[in-house]
Amino acid sequence: MAGHAAELYAHIKNDPEQTQVLFRQALQDPQGALQAICDLGKTLGLSVTKDEIKAHLASLDDTATKQWLVKARGGL
Repeated sequence: MAGHAAELYAHIKNDPEQTQVLFRQALQDPQGALQAICDLGKTLGLSVTKDEIKAHLASLDDTATKQWLVKARGGL
């Protein structure tokens, strides 16, 4: 399943519209955004848990993603 988080992240990253929807949601409701990502994964057959998503994002060395996370976490 851990591999699913990376594959799901790649899918989201390659869909600018989906990325924007999740970003806006994360600004207002970070936990809801995590749930939306899990739901999307389930729809795509890439089931992941919230902890798997968090672990994958924490492992990335991507400046754009880190900035995205900082902004999203400001909503916590």
